[in-house]
Amino acid sequence: MKKIVVPGEIVTEQRKRTGEHVYLQNGKIYSDVIGITDTESMNASVVALKGFYIPKENDIVIGLIAQELFSGFLVDIGSLYLSFLSKDSVREPLKRGSIVSVKVIKVNELNEADVGDTRVFYGGEIFSICSIKIPRVIGKNASMLDALKRGTNCNIIIGRNGRIWAKGGDTELLFRALKKIEKEAHMPNLTNKIGEFLAKERK
Repeated sequence: MKKIVVPGEIVTEQRKRTGEHVYLQNGKIYSDVIGITDTESMNASVVALKGFYIPKENDIVIGLIAQELFSGFLVDIGSLYLSFLSKDSVREPLKRGSIVSVKVIKVNELNEADVGDTRVFYGGEIFSICSIKIPRVIGKNASMLDALKRGTNCNIIIGRNGRIWAKGGDTELLFRALKKIEKEAHMPNLTNKIGEFLAKERK
């Protein structure tokens, strides 16, 4: 059986040959990445899922409508599986490709998610970065987000799944700033550096 594991999670307590993205500690084998492991395999290893978002309850995420069903929609939120959105929670017409902001309502043991509290976006652009860098895009007390809005004049909505919707203003400059944040997320005083970068590039 295959399952998703996160860094530091036990892959197996059995004695197995170790493969990629695992380490042995106190007789147990752990994962060092987010990925998929086959619990029935003779070897202990993890296939990394870099770029995939692991949904968590109450997260607000940005998704794309992938398919309409009789009772709802399947939504691409950037995770391993498409999420289900009930038509009962939708008040506006949706079609394939519609951009929506949704809340993760429920997550099962396979990390399949049900979503709701839908907000539909019209126009604009979507940017994607690694979801673990999203706290840096928001900043302490939303300081980075405020700097991005002031520096680009964009209307910006951030999803916990690493997707960012923007409309109006200088979206090209916003994209460059986001890539800079993603690359330099480990650096100190990043909000000030991004503010200086935006001011310089506007001139």
